[in-house]
Amino acid sequence: MQVGVFTVILGSLNLELALDYLTELGVQTVEIGAGGYAGTAHCNVDALLADNAKARAWLERITSRGLRVSALSCHGNPLHPNKKIAAAHDLAFRKAVRLASKLEIDVVNTFSGCPGGAPGDSQPNWVTCPWPPDFLDILKYQWEKVAIPYWKKTVAFAKDYGIKIALEMHPGFLVYNPETLLRLRKAVGNVIGANFDPSHLFWQGMDPCEAVRALAGAIWHVHAKDASIHQWNSRRNGVLDTKHYKDEINRSWIFRTVGYGNPRHFWCNFVSTLRMAGYDGALSIEHEDSLMTTREGLEKGIRFLRSIVLTEPKGEVTWA
Repeated sequence: MQVGVFTVILGSLNLELALDYLTELGVQTVEIGAGGYAGTAHCNVDALLADNAKARAWLERITSRGLRVSALSCHGNPLHPNKKIAAAHDLAFRKAVRLASKLEIDVVNTFSGCPGGAPGDSQPNWVTCPWPPDFLDILKYQWEKVAIPYWKKTVAFAKDYGIKIALEMHPGFLVYNPETLLRLRKAVGNVIGANFDPSHLFWQGMDPCEAVRALAGAIWHVHAKDASIHQWNSRRNGVLDTKHYKDEINRSWIFRTVGYGNPRHFWCNFVSTLRMAGYDGALSIEHEDSLMTTREGLEKGIRFLRSIVLTEPKGEVTWA
């Protein structure tokens, strides 16, 4: 396994400075934003697609420092009911797939997307319960008329380029847990897998290790991000919380740097379960801890993960 960082949080630095900083901290992989919500601060997608020499030089800046690109990330909502937004996110994702193929990067991270509740809607509609029955009608429309047709076409496109699509299970989108990811994968093909971020599972009440076992063989990438449940609020208001992330003391949960939401024992179990499920790749730190600066959060997270990840191949069982 390798310790990595999603470099979007270092977007105020140019690529070279960000890479030098991460190399000094012992990071081994980088996840690069390539459009959509992630932006393109460290990757001018259009320029790299248009010029092979520029693409090679961009990759050389990374590999010459002993780093590897774990994935390109182009998170967006290609199912958005606003056709202009949906088209822009779809185009950005397709460009990211083409660039990943050109650079011999085999994974592109994104979201499943969330449609409106019916034709003609202007905003996404994320359903969280089955009653009144209108909600089941919405889900039927979203899955059968929008999501599955879109992802069938998009999976075929990615397959042509040799790219695996890693969906982050994220509330607010159709794929938000193992069950919904496996439903989409069954419907459109096994090019679809997970960009496994345990933080979103913690606050929904899931055990990430159970989720890893459920997704064995379908985990393409992993985010290393923690979450802390504020039980003094969640016991009163539950975990569906729309207050701003800056309102930490009043929220039911917040994102944390690894080790600050769940103890070391969990993270030891997590990396061990990943290995048992067949994943031995990057754990890419996504810093979204509002109680720490970027520098402090990254440096604490990197030190913690370096003591946790399994860096050598699985050993031989010589005692039995």
